[in-house]
Amino acid sequence: MEKPASMPSVEEMEAIARRALLSLPDTFLEHLGDIVLQVEDFATTEQLSAVGLSNKWDLSGLYQGHPVSLQSVWASGDLPPRIWLFRQPILAEHRATGEDLVHLIRHIVIHEAGHHFGFSDEDMHRLEDEPR
Repeated sequence: MEKPASMPSVEEMEAIARRALLSLPDTFLEHLGDIVLQVEDFATTEQLSAVGLSNKWDLSGLYQGHPVSLQSVWASGDLPPRIWLFRQPILAEHRATGEDLVHLIRHIVIHEAGHHFGFSDEDMHRLEDEPR
């Protein structure tokens, strides 16, 4: 895929991430309708702490919510599940590795969506390698 001419804004990165999410197979999409996709420049201190990190440059994506297998109508007061992408760490990784930015964003989105389904890292890699 072609690299964007300039580094994407938060809104542009969200659009790239949304396309990546919508490229997943239909069997997964039917369970992703309630997921909120959000892009911020950096994770909050609380988000970093929740995953045992302290450096804001070390976190490029985060899933917050209960996996599908643990969701229940009894948890109706919970916030919807959310996939966070952190723009500045993603752009830093893109610059450092030269990896295609769209591919990198897709990789992070698939990884975080995988947590929604309770997938292992191996499951997520297999899903990412499937044809689009």
